[in-house]
Amino acid sequence: MAPNPIIMQAVEQMGYRVTVGDVATKAGLNINLTERGLLALASEAGGHLQVADTGDVVYLFPPNFRTIIRNKYLQIQLKEWWEKVWRVLFYLIRISFGIVLLLSIAIIFLTIFAILTATNQDGDSRGEGSHSGGGMIFMPSFWIGPDWFWFLYWDYDNPRRQYQRRQSPGEGNQMHFLEVVFSFLFGDGNPNADLEKRRWQAIGNVIRNNQGAVIAEQISPYLDDTGTGYAKEYEEYMLPVLSRFNGRPEVSPEGQLVYHFPELQTTAKEHQIQPVQAYLREGLWRFSQANSSQLMLAIGLGAVNFIGALVLGSLLASGTAAKLGGFVAFAASIYSVLLAYGIGFLAVPLGRYFWIQWKNRKIESRNQIRQERAVILNQPDAELQKKLAFAQQFAAQSIIGSEDLAYTTETDLIEQEIEQTAKLDAEWQRRLNSGE
Repeated sequence: MAPNPIIMQAVEQMGYRVTVGDVATKAGLNINLTERGLLALASEAGGHLQVADTGDVVYLFPPNFRTIIRNKYLQIQLKEWWEKVWRVLFYLIRISFGIVLLLSIAIIFLTIFAILTATNQDGDSRGEGSHSGGGMIFMPSFWIGPDWFWFLYWDYDNPRRQYQRRQSPGEGNQMHFLEVVFSFLFGDGNPNADLEKRRWQAIGNVIRNNQGAVIAEQISPYLDDTGTGYAKEYEEYMLPVLSRFNGRPEVSPEGQLVYHFPELQTTAKEHQIQPVQAYLREGLWRFSQANSSQLMLAIGLGAVNFIGALVLGSLLASGTAAKLGGFVAFAASIYSVLLAYGIGFLAVPLGRYFWIQWKNRKIESRNQIRQERAVILNQPDAELQKKLAFAQQFAAQSIIGSEDLAYTTETDLIEQEIEQTAKLDAEWQRRLNSGE
C-alpha cells in the first residue's frame, strides 16, 4: 500500500508525532482509512509506535521520512517528475490559444492584403493605373480610418500603464497577454475544487473543539443536504460523519441524540481551539482573474479576428482569389477553420458568462441555507440548550505524553521492560518511605 500524500502532509504539519484522531481531523479523512494509512506510512518510512497505558497509540515519524519514501518508491518519483512536466505542458497549452489567435489574425489580414494588392495591380495593367492614388479605390471602407491593428500593441508601449502594472500586485496584473486569452476563453478553474477537503476539515475541527462530543445542529452548517421529514427528524445526515470519524450516537433521557467520537478525543499534545468558519461557504465562480483592460484587449482581438474572417470570406467568394496561389491558396484551404475559431472565440466566453451566472445563483442559495443553520445554532432555544448540555457529559480530552508510554518501538523490548521494572521499584520504594 503506497503512502497517502494527504496523510504525509498532515504528519509534517503536526510535528511528526500524531494519533489517528490528530491526522483524521487535520486531513478530514475517514478514521479507518487514516489508521491504515498511518500504519503503511510507519512501515515504509521507519516510523515508531508508542502505546500508552490506556492502549492508545501514538505514531512517531522521522523528520526525513519523505526522503526515505522517495528513495524507496519509484512510483512517487515518477509522479513528482510528471507533475513538473505537466506544469510545463499545461503552461504551453494555456499560451497556445493566444498564439493561435495572433496567427489567425496575421493569416487573415496578410491574405486580405495580398488579394487587394493583386487586384490593384490587375486594374493598373488594364490602363487604370494612371492615377497615382488609384490603389485605394478598391479598398474596402473598413480599411480607411482607424488602425484596426492597434489591438496588437495597445497599452503595452504606454509608460504610464507599464508603471501601473509594476505597481499593482493584483492577481490579474500578473498575467501576460497569452495567459489572458486562455483565461478569457475558459476561466481560471473551479474555486471550490477543494470543497470536500475543507468540509471535512471543518467538521473534524468542530468535533475536536467540542472535545469529541457534538449535536447535529453543530455539524449541519457544513453539510449540503440534511434531508426532510423522517430523514431530517432522525438526523440521518449525520451517518456519513459517524462513518468517517468512527463516532456513535448517544441518547438522552428525553430521547435527544448527541454524537460521541472517542478517537478524536485522544491527541499526542494538548489541543488548541482551532478557528472554524461559522458555516461552510462556497466561493463564487469568476469569469476571469484578468483585469478589465486585459479582458477588453482579448475581446477587441476576438472582434478583429471575426470581422477579418468575414471580410476575407467575401473576397474569397468573389472568385478573384481563385487565380492566386501560394499563401492565398493556403488561407483559402483553411478558411473554414479560421471562421470557426473566430466564432468560437466569442461564443465560448459568452456562453460561459451565462453559465457562471446560473452556477453562482445556486452557490449563493446553498450558502444562505448553511448560514441560516448557523444562526439557529447561535440563538439556541431551550430544547437546543438541553442537547448541548447533554453533549458536554461526553466531552473529554486525553493527551498522551512520553510519561504515559507503556511500549515504544524506538528501543528494544527488553530495555523497556528493565526501565519499567526500575520505575515500579522506585515507586514501591517511595511508598515504603512515605508510609503509604
